[in-house]
Amino acid sequence: MRTVTAAIIRKGTRVLLTRRSPGERHEGYWEFPGGKLETGETLEECLEREILEELGVESVVGDVITTSDFTYEYGSIRLIALKTTIGSEMFSPTSHDLISWVELTDLPKYKLLPADVPIAQYLQNGD
Repeated sequence: MRTVTAAIIRKGTRVLLTRRSPGERHEGYWEFPGGKLETGETLEECLEREILEELGVESVVGDVITTSDFTYEYGSIRLIALKTTIGSEMFSPTSHDLISWVELTDLPKYKLLPADVPIAQYLQNGD
């Protein structure tokens, strides 16, 4: 099972979502930004690296919020959602074509990646 991190970046009652660009695996799906844990990295190091690579901003990663296990056609992942703060909203996305601050109540309206759905449900239920 592959470990993947997801940033839960909040602003009041909104959370940051990113949409996968055309040509990317799962294009058009929305997700909490993050990525695969590399050998020798901590969860925090992984997510800070991924946010810098994907969004072009510095971040500080906090505690684990929840996890989600899912099996895609190419393998199983454990998605670990962590509280994250960002130093800027001057994004320079590399693998996403849209970035949006989404009200928690509106999360079900988005075409989320299947592994992200339980995390969205957890957030809606009061984290």
